Amino acid sequence: MAEGAVSGGYVYKPHERPIMPGSPANPDHPGRRKLFYLFIGFYLAIVGGFQNGLLLANLTALQGHLDLTPVESGWVTAVYSMTNACMSILLFKVRQEFGIQRFVRATMWALLLANFLQLFDAGYRLELVSRGISGIAASGLSTLAAFYLMQGMPAKARIGGLLLAIGISQVGLPLARAISPLLLADGNVYNLFVLQFAMSLVAVGLVNVLQLPQGDTVRSFGKLDLVTFPLLAVGVGLLCAFFVQGRIVWWTTPWLGGTLAAAILLIGIAFLIEHNRANPMLHTRWMGSSDLLKFALTGAAVRVLLSEQNFGASGLLSAVGMGNDQLVTYYAILAAATLAGGVLAVARLNPLDLRRPILVSLAVIAVAAFADTHSGLMTRPGNLYLTQAALAFAAVYFMGPMLMEGFVRALAKGPSYVISFLAVFNLSQTLGGLAGVGALSAFHTLRTKQHLMTLGSSLSTSDPGVAQAINALANGLGGTMTDPALRSGVAGAQVVQEVAREAAILAFNDIFFVIGSLSALAFVVMFARWLYDRRRGVNPLAKELEALQKMLARTQ
Repeated sequence: MAEGAVSGGYVYKPHERPIMPGSPANPDHPGRRKLFYLFIGFYLAIVGGFQNGLLLANLTALQGHLDLTPVESGWVTAVYSMTNACMSILLFKVRQEFGIQRFVRATMWALLLANFLQLFDAGYRLELVSRGISGIAASGLSTLAAFYLMQGMPAKARIGGLLLAIGISQVGLPLARAISPLLLADGNVYNLFVLQFAMSLVAVGLVNVLQLPQGDTVRSFGKLDLVTFPLLAVGVGLLCAFFVQGRIVWWTTPWLGGTLAAAILLIGIAFLIEHNRANPMLHTRWMGSSDLLKFALTGAAVRVLLSEQNFGASGLLSAVGMGNDQLVTYYAILAAATLAGGVLAVARLNPLDLRRPILVSLAVIAVAAFADTHSGLMTRPGNLYLTQAALAFAAVYFMGPMLMEGFVRALAKGPSYVISFLAVFNLSQTLGGLAGVGALSAFHTLRTKQHLMTLGSSLSTSDPGVAQAINALANGLGGTMTDPALRSGVAGAQVVQEVAREAAILAFNDIFFVIGSLSALAFVVMFARWLYDRRRGVNPLAKELEALQKMLARTQ
């Protein structure tokens, strides 16, 4: 039974009806109400981005505050991804089965609970629980932000609300890094918890002041969903744990192998069940088609390449001694570039040529990564403003067209295929990002050791240059140390420390070179295909766009 045929006595016109069950209706709102919808959607997207952004930006401070080991700190970051990765699948079915208003209430309660638990500051275990609930809330907030932004946009540009919500949520991490020094000015991590809870209270108030229009509901859950979803969620969660903890405890740790094997087994069983269902939750045959596989691989590959910013540039600046207080302007620039990428992706969106923005993003990543290969001990944030802003722009600019292509392909097959698309897109982005950081971390460790061996082989006190450097450092310690042998020992340790730091920086340059090379190779391959299709006048999405137009015409 459709719950949205009538809302508060108002009968929806045919063009105002929701495009699919689980989505709100799209009434013709007056201009002032549209502005309020846009404002609320923007705010919800920022709050959703902050759910993980504030943690990642202040992980070191939180680790010290809770007295965590590196492994425990890894679990704090992993548990968010473990609950967030598959939650969009479950929440989609919740909206279809129980309606948009119950979905809103569930999301808001999860948000409040996650941030309320942190106020108790009760230690590691409660922080894990809070982070897990945050992952659930963030998944719901991204969808909620998209619905609000879509309500505030003209009918022809409504899909832009979805893309804009994704872009704005990406602003959360650099913006959190930019404001964190102010929040931690007195060294109290508790300020972060208070800010998050205050923001969640405002979000709850806003969605209650201006609610989303009602939508349609259908029977969505099946009995086997109660088997398939837990298997898939646990399997993907184990994969997230594997990628996060692998770079901390190193990949040869025995229990990691068991984690990976269990993840593959559980995901395989879930897919096997879905493959043989009459009415599956996940359309595995469509997900295994060449078009969807290329879509997933492209999305994951670009996300891996973009790990250069979160791991490479951030690690480089840390290696040269830059702290959060010295990076406020740097991260403010990245936040502005990220927002610009999201806005321009919507403004320049062309359903007839969705591959062009991806090509632009790959070219930008390649040029920026190659430019950063000349980093050294004297590199400062100002040297990276342009290249890293370009990367932040590319990170969001590619995502809109990618998301649009997936939705077009899914909706052309039918609304039930949207869940399968969400699974492919979210998993490619989440696992691609985690795998990218894990792979770059392993590569950096190996290259650092190699550079350290090369530099260390020439490090000898018989070398006049080395001896002179040690003597200069030892003389500088004369005011605090009277023992000549102790001064020489400390000076020698400082020289070794500087060599180790230089080896780490050279390894980051190697990472930039690899990222640039892979981006350039991906650009050449995709550009050749794009040019081939353009020359022949072929649109890879022609059939899907035609089917989608026919479906939309039936709703008018």
